[in-house]
Amino acid sequence: MADNSIGTAEQLRDPNYTPPLSKAIPLGIQHVLAMFVSNVTPAIIIAGAAGFGFGSNSPDFPELLYLIQMSMLFAGIATLLQTLTIGPVGAALPIVQGTSFAFLPIMIPLVAGKGVDGLAALFGGVLVGGLFHAALGSVIGKIRFALPPLVTGLVVMMIGLALVKVGIQYAAGGVPTIGTPEYGSLLNWSAALVVIFVTLGLKFYTRGMLSISAVLLGLLAGYIYALMVGMLSFDAISGSWSRAASFALPQPFKYGFEFSAAAIIGFCLMAFISAIETVGDVSGITKGGAGREATDDEISGATYADGFGSAVAGIFGGLPNTSFSQNVGLIAMTGVMSRHVVTCGAIFLIICGLVPKVGAIIRTVPIEVLGGGVIVMFGMVVAAGISMLSDVDWNRRNMVIFAIALSVGLGLQLEPGAVQYLPTTLKILMTSGLLPAAFIAIILNLILPEHLADEATEEVSGGMAGHGSGSLPK
Repeated sequence: MADNSIGTAEQLRDPNYTPPLSKAIPLGIQHVLAMFVSNVTPAIIIAGAAGFGFGSNSPDFPELLYLIQMSMLFAGIATLLQTLTIGPVGAALPIVQGTSFAFLPIMIPLVAGKGVDGLAALFGGVLVGGLFHAALGSVIGKIRFALPPLVTGLVVMMIGLALVKVGIQYAAGGVPTIGTPEYGSLLNWSAALVVIFVTLGLKFYTRGMLSISAVLLGLLAGYIYALMVGMLSFDAISGSWSRAASFALPQPFKYGFEFSAAAIIGFCLMAFISAIETVGDVSGITKGGAGREATDDEISGATYADGFGSAVAGIFGGLPNTSFSQNVGLIAMTGVMSRHVVTCGAIFLIICGLVPKVGAIIRTVPIEVLGGGVIVMFGMVVAAGISMLSDVDWNRRNMVIFAIALSVGLGLQLEPGAVQYLPTTLKILMTSGLLPAAFIAIILNLILPEHLADEATEEVSGGMAGHGSGSLPK
């Protein structure tokens, strides 16, 4: 809801309007709170998949802190690219950037069990994929015809489905505890359930900042619960705090660089999916905040910023960035279209990214508590995909396309051994599920003619009419 003291209705719809700082700063921080947990979660998931940084005395403790730090820092920098722009880079709109969940199904197999040594190939892929993503900015408007809601909705839904397993594993105690009595214990699940119930309660029974920050506050409630039941000690918190520096700058090529074919191909293909998500977010922001369609320059600028933001992040050990959909709804709710409000939030993120002690506190969140938040977040990704699919005309043609793409994509996720004889690179790409599903849906949507679906529908309708209302055609 827009506060009239912020500005006139016309000013609020203007991206270039600057509200008073007393209003702009809290509004900007509100945008950050809406995406804060989602932004740092991929870094924690990658560290967990690689197998480092989680013990209280882990020698790789600083590496996990660094990944969290870079997530905040480069989300802020990429957001500034969107709001302040550099030449054609940036949409000059209130777009909040953050670490993308879409790339996790590609990133996890690349680092699985390899520790810090797996990060060189990962960041090589982030850099090349980011540059490819930026290049898409010059053509994104020309290829939108090939990406209707049937394709984009399916892909977004598959992203969520690929990740929900991670949320359940975290809530049960994390991958290291699988096979032990601790895994799936009532204590572990109780912490996750506290987060889920508090999040739901705040989201649906409160308004304003409490509702917007429901996931963050749910995690805080779970954190306090973990302290109360002994899952976390004050000694662990103080130890993490004392071991983290008060200020640190990013280090270029900290983990080295390795150009892996699997990483490069995977990141480039997923960059295409991420670019389509950004197109949808930009359109949602302009419609919700200004009541108009996004211009071609805004869409291209946003895509350029996505790509260059990710490429620069990869040099310094940051994960790929994309626009965050949470903030589309936030702009529609507040009615404040000012890009300078989001600039204030970006500066706050950058400050957090330069202070490793912030990451040290985030690292102490028990994995079971994080699991409760992740279950909610990844479930919402699936729901967002289903919402996009609601715009599809579900004729026989589209149902067949969806069925084949979903069956192959989800099937390969669930049974990766089915392609065990493929080369390693191709195996990683296929078992992500996302890429085969997207490829099948795009190709079938382009080659299967629309008129056949219409004819089939008319034939069935006519047959049903001929058999009367009480019977179906044989």
